[in-house]
Amino acid sequence: MAEQIKYDASSSDELVFKYPSDSLSLGDLVVVNPSQEAIFVKGGQALDVFGAGTHTLTTGNLPLLGRLIKWTFGRKTPFTAEVWFVNKTVRRGLKWGTRGAIQMIDPVYKFPVSVRAFGEWGLRISDSQSFVNQIVGSQIGITSSEIEEYFGGEIVQKLSNLVASYIAEKNLSVFQINTKLNELSENVAEQISAEFDRFGIEIVNFNIERISIPDEENKKFQEILGKKMEVEQLGGVDVSRSYVAVKTLEALNKAADNADSGIGAFVGAGLGLGAGAPLGKQLAQGVVDDAPT
Repeated sequence: MAEQIKYDASSSDELVFKYPSDSLSLGDLVVVNPSQEAIFVKGGQALDVFGAGTHTLTTGNLPLLGRLIKWTFGRKTPFTAEVWFVNKTVRRGLKWGTRGAIQMIDPVYKFPVSVRAFGEWGLRISDSQSFVNQIVGSQIGITSSEIEEYFGGEIVQKLSNLVASYIAEKNLSVFQINTKLNELSENVAEQISAEFDRFGIEIVNFNIERISIPDEENKKFQEILGKKMEVEQLGGVDVSRSYVAVKTLEALNKAADNADSGIGAFVGAGLGLGAGAPLGKQLAQGVVDDAPT
């Protein structure tokens, strides 16, 4: 009786499944479900591919495998080969995120920051042979979670350089980058698509949802930015006039405190009535006029 080789995925989450036995025979049936492909692998190399349907193993439909095997035992020739089932449905809603921070210098404020990024992506296996060749050749785990972890790591590795380059090229502050997430997402998706092509994977969607820095760094930056603004404001003040004004006010206050002198009483009364302003102006002008030229 012919052996039936098939894989009924428990969910659409499984990307790839290796059939547990590699002992096969001509005449066995390979049942491939819709949105699946079955790949025959020998010596770590992906060979013949079966699409959806029921296939009887014959020398005619295993031409690539036949180059490595001598069919010498008649119709039921036994042979060994791995059978991998690949799920080609689109998978969306996959999460990615930086585990460690991306270290960079903010190009606007020249401030060192630790950037973290998070988002979502989706994929479809477009080339089953290339995908299986890369999986087998790289010895990546065959469970869905291991494969997703591997490719998520590929995204983060590429993203680190791309985000830093984009911020520097556009001369954007890290604190402005969240207004450019759509443009940055498209830029990164285009760059990583070429990398994923070699795995036989199509990126169907890629989004950067959030870029942030740690709260403690954000707080420190706000403090530095506040001091920077104070310095800039002071930089716009006429220091010589400010000095004269301050010294005039000090003179007025001392005179007002000297109640024993006539001018002290006069100035004190004047300050109380708001007359100190014109008097201060006159005194300030006197100081300026008497200043050495």
